[in-house]
Amino acid sequence: MNTVISFLIVLGVLIFVHELGHFLLAKWMGVGVLKFSLGFGPKLIGWKRGETEYVISIFPLGGYVKMIGQEDLKVQSPEEISEEDKERSFIHKSPARRAAIVAAGPVFNLLLAFVIFTIVSFNGIHINLPQLGEIAEGTPAKAAGFMKDDIIKSIDEKPIKSWDEMVEIVRKSTGKSLLFAVEREGKQIEIRVIPETKKTKTIFGEEKEVGQIGVMNAGKFIVEKINPVYAVYYGALETWRWTELTVVGLVKMVQGVVSVKEIGGPLMIADMAGKAASAGVLSVMIFIALVSINLAIINLLPVPILDGGHLLFFAIEGIMGKPLDLKKMEIAQRIGLAIIIMLIVFTLYNDIMRYSGQILDFFRMVIGYSV
Repeated sequence: MNTVISFLIVLGVLIFVHELGHFLLAKWMGVGVLKFSLGFGPKLIGWKRGETEYVISIFPLGGYVKMIGQEDLKVQSPEEISEEDKERSFIHKSPARRAAIVAAGPVFNLLLAFVIFTIVSFNGIHINLPQLGEIAEGTPAKAAGFMKDDIIKSIDEKPIKSWDEMVEIVRKSTGKSLLFAVEREGKQIEIRVIPETKKTKTIFGEEKEVGQIGVMNAGKFIVEKINPVYAVYYGALETWRWTELTVVGLVKMVQGVVSVKEIGGPLMIADMAGKAASAGVLSVMIFIALVSINLAIINLLPVPILDGGHLLFFAIEGIMGKPLDLKKMEIAQRIGLAIIIMLIVFTLYNDIMRYSGQILDFFRMVIGYSV
């Protein structure tokens, strides 16, 4: 139950923020909004305020904002809009204004991630200390005389404050002699070591040659409080870092470096949401930020029916100086819908394969017998 509730909360926040972006920009651009829906399908609850109907629908995997001059998969012709609605019609706005309205959804998702990372950083940033754990036998570190619990203070006179800083320098210094300033039992000593070349795998599974000296991390952290200005910078930095990582991950998937089996669907999101909820509010917030970035990037893909597909149409229209053929746009929309449906089916298949054991356990519990 905790997993289901966490899943619905996470999904609800992401969809609401995404659609809110479309809604607010549409209003700002003078476009009439007829419906704001969280979810698809039959209406569960709803109310009307002004011209807009606000709805929560039965299927929570998405949402939409319906504007004057916009009809689901059918692309409306400007001639179909009544004279009184033309001034507030989406289709009658310039390509640039329509693009701004469409792009607002993904932009709001990125802004949500930025706000969350900024808020979380007010609680302090966790810094992994540059303190050594186990020293592997037969490695440069062992030969040089490093010992467990050594604290790295500097490398070649450059101050080291975190484990990541040390790793970055070592990895880039294959075959280069490095001078480590080390604190050991309250005393300062110096140790010189030359990193050896080792093959390792990146998070995307690619082999890469890096420098290593053969030390493990002690796993000790401190929480460093930061001022509000740096918190904003940190929020922007984390948003950019995870956005870049998401884009690179998609590219690697297209290249075949990352297996498409890694793609997760609603069951995987629900499972991760439940685990995040068990870890606390901050974990849930960070999880929402990461999924929000993924949602923004996926929506910007140039697939008809997604925001990125619409942006592609508007760009072509702006270059050509005239609207695209409506029939061709409708066909493209239907092809895009077919692609999305196939992707949903594929992610569900991945989820079923990934959680088959848990699914079987659930049904055993429901029907009350074991097999």
